[in-house]
Amino acid sequence: MGEWSQLLWELEKLLLAGLIGGCIGFERESHGQAAGLRTNILVCLGSCLMMMLSMHMEEIFRHLTDNSVVRLDPARIASYAIASMGFLGAGAIITGRGSVRGLTTAAGLWLVTGLGLTIGAGYLMPAVFCTFISLIVLFGFRLIKSILPHEEHTLLTLKFGRMAKPLNQIKAILSAYQILINFVNYTAELTTDSVTYRLRLQSKEDIPWGQIIKQLSELKWLQEIHWEEGEVP
Repeated sequence: MGEWSQLLWELEKLLLAGLIGGCIGFERESHGQAAGLRTNILVCLGSCLMMMLSMHMEEIFRHLTDNSVVRLDPARIASYAIASMGFLGAGAIITGRGSVRGLTTAAGLWLVTGLGLTIGAGYLMPAVFCTFISLIVLFGFRLIKSILPHEEHTLLTLKFGRMAKPLNQIKAILSAYQILINFVNYTAELTTDSVTYRLRLQSKEDIPWGQIIKQLSELKWLQEIHWEEGEVP
């Protein structure tokens, strides 16, 4: 009877690990992340199983005497589980031209690993409380984040013909919208008799780019306008 009760207890921990991993994974899946529902469930289940193995490793080698060369460290498997999570976390991070995405997903995988280890060690209620707090952070703080103001970094490219030099006019238009110019690159094409300005801008996210482009398009000898997401300095 004792063996069946022990087996049921281990099964309950695995089921709870799957449920908790699914809760975190559902939030990631709903926001289009690659490491979503299935990944988080598998990570939490795997870490829970590894922790259970660590806890029962002593029972497996209990028959050995002090003269044995076998030395056990129950925390070793758990520590390697945390370290190996770095590979999955690195795979979830995407570095763009102006931002780094996937850090929350990577942190979620690291958290799910910890939750699985905690459940495997038998600390069920701390794992449940941690999951509840994590879901509040993932769902609730996303709404708060959308309200907070953010800065944008933009690369603006303007091409002019006839060797025009309207840089002061460009600065006047941008400064009227409180846009900071961090860097200006100037290129002159002698064969085509044209010049190109490449400006790195810093501004708030609510800048009316439509109005700015309209004003810039009225500059004399302007041939081409191009802007893109810039790198964060």
